[in-house]
Amino acid sequence: MHVIGTAGHVDHGKSTLVAALTGTHPDRLKEEQEREMTIDLGFAWLTLPDGEPVGIVDVPGHRDFIENMLAGVGGIDAALFVIAADEGVMPQTREHLAILDLLQVQNGVVALTKVDLAPDADWLDLVEEDVRQALRGTVLEQAPIVRVSARAHSGLDELRQALADCLAHTQPRPDLGRPRLPIDRVFSIAGFGTVVTGTLQDGRFKVGDEIEVLPAGKRGRIRGLQTHKQKEDVAVPGSRTAVNISGVDLDEVQRGDVMAHTGKYRPTQRIDVYFRLLKDAAGPLAHSAEVKLFLGAAEVVSRVRLLGVEQLLPGEQGWLQLELRQPVVAVRGDRYILRRPSPGETLGGGIVVDPQPSRRHKRFDPTVPQRLEALRQGSPADVLLQASLAVGAATLAQVAARSRLPQSAVESALAELLGNGQLILLEAGQPAANSDLLVVAAGPWEGETTRALQELDAFHKAFPLRRGMPREALKSRLKMAPRVFNAAMHQWAQRGLVMEQGSLEARADFQVTFTGQHNERVAGLLRQFDQATYSQ
Repeated sequence: MHVIGTAGHVDHGKSTLVAALTGTHPDRLKEEQEREMTIDLGFAWLTLPDGEPVGIVDVPGHRDFIENMLAGVGGIDAALFVIAADEGVMPQTREHLAILDLLQVQNGVVALTKVDLAPDADWLDLVEEDVRQALRGTVLEQAPIVRVSARAHSGLDELRQALADCLAHTQPRPDLGRPRLPIDRVFSIAGFGTVVTGTLQDGRFKVGDEIEVLPAGKRGRIRGLQTHKQKEDVAVPGSRTAVNISGVDLDEVQRGDVMAHTGKYRPTQRIDVYFRLLKDAAGPLAHSAEVKLFLGAAEVVSRVRLLGVEQLLPGEQGWLQLELRQPVVAVRGDRYILRRPSPGETLGGGIVVDPQPSRRHKRFDPTVPQRLEALRQGSPADVLLQASLAVGAATLAQVAARSRLPQSAVESALAELLGNGQLILLEAGQPAANSDLLVVAAGPWEGETTRALQELDAFHKAFPLRRGMPREALKSRLKMAPRVFNAAMHQWAQRGLVMEQGSLEARADFQVTFTGQHNERVAGLLRQFDQATYSQ
């Protein structure tokens, strides 16, 4: 199932075209209908000639509502790029095209609308050539151009077929078993309660599922599901989905929140991203600049930390660490847009590479870009290894979730990394059959091993007459979770590094040994016993 998003300049006929294609006018607000201008997101759906049902997100074209537009295009599979034949390429045409390019919306169709208002065929040819020039070098460079008139109902069948052909080459959304719904609309229905909508990603929702709304963590249960106003028991990735939630009040959820299965995602206020500054940006991007981040349906004020450079010039690309004023849900591979708050300007965008960096990076540490580049463009094994390095000792399921790799890629990458010794299983079992097994990267784990042995050595030196260090004391010193600690002690014992003696842990080669001074004191005590008179 796929979702199409409109894009284009204000008053070029996007909503009218959607209504002509679908029979549903997407402008739902009274103000929109009175002003004949889209202000917020609108929604419709249609069945294409090949029988596929698709959702349509209609976005506003006016520059004052560009931020509403950004809330709608983050989850689309293809663009319906609308340009009026009587005006041609306009400012918001170019800005919307730049946004689609930054979000890498690889598929689309250009609808040349209002062709009935063009003076003649030569004019249409000139406009079409101008459109081709504007598309050059963007994701829509090869997009077909279809001439239509919503008012005269001409070209609509050709447009539907072009959309079907476009989506036939679009990959379906992956089912990673970790569903998330970036929420772009919230409302209440009498007798049913809170309803949220969005484009479902990364997994399926079922009626009865326990969910939470992030970042607040408010928990509830799925009471009902709809896709294209049809009740469903299961919603699939890529579908426009309406979810009726029990246990979550209307004022406890808002646009930009994310609905997910309980405990599957952790909000973040720091993300590492790859960024491209638009070549026609008004100026360079400076370190510590304040920007607005648009991610999914969320909009968050953020602070830029440039990594490795003092500034980025228009047209340049580089690494940023964004520090967010409010938490968001982000996943490796998510696309985003940055805008300057005032005056409003789309600066650029890119891809989330690490949604949970463990620390505030040193800006000129050369190892940081190397690690991030491995996450951005490395092989599945590179990505899985970096995910393991980021989370430490964790279950395979947790590492796989951090990597956001498909299951088949996880299995092949895991086999490669276990085979070459870069990953270590801390528990016995078959990882292909049990994703709950603990796994850890070999390099850091050797560091943990050394630290544990040093703790035991220090204890034996301080207390040479004690048989070992209390397990709880060692666990506290190592700051390990109980499960990881137990697995570690078992593995180290198998390697002949430590030995367990009841509730004590010791180096495997440790023995209580008296020093010369101790031996002298023992000999003295024995002499005293020999010389003492025993009572009968």
